[in-house]
Amino acid sequence: MQTSLGKKTIIHILLAVLSAINILPIVWMVVSSFKSEADFATNPLGLPKTWNFSNYTSAWKVAHLGTYFWNSVLVTAASILLTVLLGALASYFLSRFEFRMRGWLYGLFIIGMTIPIHATLVPIFIVMKKIGLLNTHLSLVLPYTAFHLSITIFILAGFMRGFPKDVEESAIMDGAGLYRIFWSIILPMTRPALATVIIINFIYNWNEFLFALVLINKAALKTLPLGLANFAGTETRFQTLQMAALTMALVPLVGFYLAMEKQLIQGMTAGAVKG
Repeated sequence: MQTSLGKKTIIHILLAVLSAINILPIVWMVVSSFKSEADFATNPLGLPKTWNFSNYTSAWKVAHLGTYFWNSVLVTAASILLTVLLGALASYFLSRFEFRMRGWLYGLFIIGMTIPIHATLVPIFIVMKKIGLLNTHLSLVLPYTAFHLSITIFILAGFMRGFPKDVEESAIMDGAGLYRIFWSIILPMTRPALATVIIINFIYNWNEFLFALVLINKAALKTLPLGLANFAGTETRFQTLQMAALTMALVPLVGFYLAMEKQLIQGMTAGAVKG
């Protein structure tokens, strides 16, 4: 009993240390975003003498974050919608139906997880240029969707395989069609796994930089990571404004995760019980 208690204590201490390592830089960034430049230079690790909320309005205007935020929201939302819709449909057929080549088809999707995404950057640039999609939102939406279908199908198909066949058989007896079963029964039952893939896709799409850097040149179409990089490059003397801009970029990620946290934990718990 004492040995078990000692192991739990050690684990809790390690988790607390790891949490502090991850949280402290974020806390420092947020606190620094309220400082004046002089206060930040003389006291970088302390609390601000005066809390300057004007840093946020200044950073929003100077960095043109309104445009970048809108572009990131549009690209991220469209990519998630397409990825989850196509991934859920593919997962349903791969996990609930028996047909020839099903294993090969599933394996083909899974192989996509092993391909280094940025190794395809040059071919994608050439393709987008030839079909006239450079400097459009679609030049980001399509690659984001394609590259995340593999992990989406991997998670959703594994979750759907655990559903009992009785559920679908009862629905068929009540006269429900194939797509009615999918939309009204299978998809609601998959909500915990959907929350997981939505969070994964949201974090990647919101933070992705390299594809946006290569495929988007117009300032009006740039996403938030590009805007922040440009802002940091041109306004290096205003450290506190950079901290404010980074904090505003972080808020949607934290808020989105907290909004989906309940479903994510349910999915993890369900997976543990099934295992």
